[in-house]
Amino acid sequence: MIIKHTLLILSLSLIFLPIINSQVNYHYCNRTCGSSKPSPYPFGFSSGCEIRLNCTVDGEIFIGEFPIQSLTSNSIIVNIKAQCNRPFERLHQLFSHKYAPTSGNVILLQNCTENLLPCSIPETLLPNRFESESNGCGNISGSGGGKLSCYFENNTRRFVDEKRLERIGCEFFMSSISTENLRKNLDSAVSLEVATIELGWWLHGDRCLCSDHANCTKIESPIDGKLGFRCGCKEGFVGDGFLAGNGCRKASSSTCNPTKYMSGSCGGTARFIVLIGGFVFGVSMMITLGSVCCYFRRRTKLRITKSTKRRFTETTNNYSIPIYPYKDIEKATNSFSEKQRLGTGAYGTVYSGKLYNDEYVAIKRIKHRDNESIEQVMNEIKLISSVSHPNLVHLLGCSIEYGEQILVYEFMPNGTLSQHLQRERGNGLSWPVRLKIATETAQAIAHLHSAISPPIYHRDIKSSNILLDRNFGSKVADFGLSRLGITEISHVSHVSTAPQGTPGYVDPQYHQDFHLSDKSDVYSFGVVLLEIITGLKAVDFSRPHNEVNLACLAVDRIRKGLLVDIIDPVIFLEPQASHDGWTLSSIHKVAEVAFRCLAFHRDMRPCMTEVATELEQLRLTDRTSFEENNSIIGSIDHISSCSSSSESEKPLSTTTLKNAGSKDKGHLKLETKPVSFKSVDRLNSSSPVSVQDPDPWFSEQSSPSSSSFPSKSFDHGSDSYGQQTSL
Repeated sequence: MIIKHTLLILSLSLIFLPIINSQVNYHYCNRTCGSSKPSPYPFGFSSGCEIRLNCTVDGEIFIGEFPIQSLTSNSIIVNIKAQCNRPFERLHQLFSHKYAPTSGNVILLQNCTENLLPCSIPETLLPNRFESESNGCGNISGSGGGKLSCYFENNTRRFVDEKRLERIGCEFFMSSISTENLRKNLDSAVSLEVATIELGWWLHGDRCLCSDHANCTKIESPIDGKLGFRCGCKEGFVGDGFLAGNGCRKASSSTCNPTKYMSGSCGGTARFIVLIGGFVFGVSMMITLGSVCCYFRRRTKLRITKSTKRRFTETTNNYSIPIYPYKDIEKATNSFSEKQRLGTGAYGTVYSGKLYNDEYVAIKRIKHRDNESIEQVMNEIKLISSVSHPNLVHLLGCSIEYGEQILVYEFMPNGTLSQHLQRERGNGLSWPVRLKIATETAQAIAHLHSAISPPIYHRDIKSSNILLDRNFGSKVADFGLSRLGITEISHVSHVSTAPQGTPGYVDPQYHQDFHLSDKSDVYSFGVVLLEIITGLKAVDFSRPHNEVNLACLAVDRIRKGLLVDIIDPVIFLEPQASHDGWTLSSIHKVAEVAFRCLAFHRDMRPCMTEVATELEQLRLTDRTSFEENNSIIGSIDHISSCSSSSESEKPLSTTTLKNAGSKDKGHLKLETKPVSFKSVDRLNSSSPVSVQDPDPWFSEQSSPSSSSFPSKSFDHGSDSYGQQTSL
């Protein structure tokens, strides 16, 4: 593992070093001119330098056409050779956005239109060379009576006012005497050094980007008035004082610093040694950190594996769940071959397998191994093992070796109801088979709600969680999101928890107030009934915007009396179904049940026991008895139509619910009475409840993430979140 990390680091270094070098070159500043020593920061001779100077092929440094004598931490000394009749405009070369002449310089000008203030320099201090060079240029020691004038500006702004100098209207710029030389030599007998000018410099910025042990001088630019600064090391320290430069360091006898090491100025091998040492140190640190991370990850993984195995063992012992060896599971699935994969969901992949006793099974392998998936698995084991019903899928065992979480179920050879409705398997289902599946599914859910205590709320009823055996018998699966209906107060009939489930099936009122009850499963089952009738998906974004949600689409069609428009045409492909009235009548009755299940308010929905009873009664009504009753109904309708109405109506029977008696408490018997209706208004008037405005269904299509809502669970474990894999 360490060798792999080392090779990875070396590869990344080879990839990114050219990119880093190109970025460095883009901002590179050449600070060397010819064979002279490098210029201090911020001066240089390329576009990447903060203050760019000119460098000739001879190694001389210039500002404009004037050679530079020296560069200091606060000034630039420029040589101005005395020259008669030099155009005044050349003086502007000494003004820039980052440097300008200081206000103490004496500038010698010719042919000025404005009389200047008296300016006198002792003749004893003027060298013969200057007078010989300025011969014929005028008298320098006069008070402005000749052609040569002195411009001297001693103000608090520290820089010469370029605009004021322009207004004087001088024709020629002869030379200059720098303030520094003037200050040093006026009171001495040494000849005055003329033909120089002092420029002050600065960098733009309203913050001082100076290093430690450096003083910052704030400057207002005389050119554009913007703020600037200049750094200088304190006494006892050397360097340029800038954060971007060399900073400041204590003065010592050492001639090498980090910059010189990196530039190779301290010897031919010094730079190489520093680079190799830095690289080795970086690689060592990366290897060390990688090893530490791997150690802690492995330790954490072992701790989680031990905890999971302990919890699995406790759970399986309590419910007497067989534990299969991992080798048997691997052999049964041919090492989890893709050829044996039945489907993949959010929490795991399901494979078909054959155990050593030639028993076909469905094996769900959980792909996530975090706390959330563990809670899902534990919850499913507890709930599915605590109930027994012929229409609930049976858990055969599990496997927990090598950190795996594997559940073994009975095998359903005909797949899921969703696969058949979407034509993924087979050519579609006949209406009697669909009615049988709906009835058995309702009976299984009713068993969870009413036959056991405390009740179980499935929370993820959908067509892909309804499995079909060889005889197309229904098996409800996937209890990962289920919850026990334990309540703290006797009159409370719900559990508070964050909404979970699949978009298109989630109870809109549960989505609104977080109150989970048995009526939440009733709503989801109503959507399944619509799927059985129409063969459409619960959510399909290929449909028009207002028909994406199947509940909205079906309710709209039922209200308009257009249910026949969305009935799955496969149902009427059978010869017997194409001409009998029983199929269409029973479809309308199932649609009415679905219509009631989809009521927005949970109190207006029927309970699952009532739904199961109605569907069972409808299923037991065969075609023969229906045709006999329908012939009698037709005669009565004919007589009544003559006397009361001329409208043509289609016969349909509705149901009246009666209590079955004390012995069958919780169950309802149905009495079938003939009734005819033309529009859905008649259907609504005959229904025990009416469905609310369809907008709530359409606006509540998505199930929020678990982190978006507070959850409160009354079962033995914490609330689990996410969508479970369908068998």
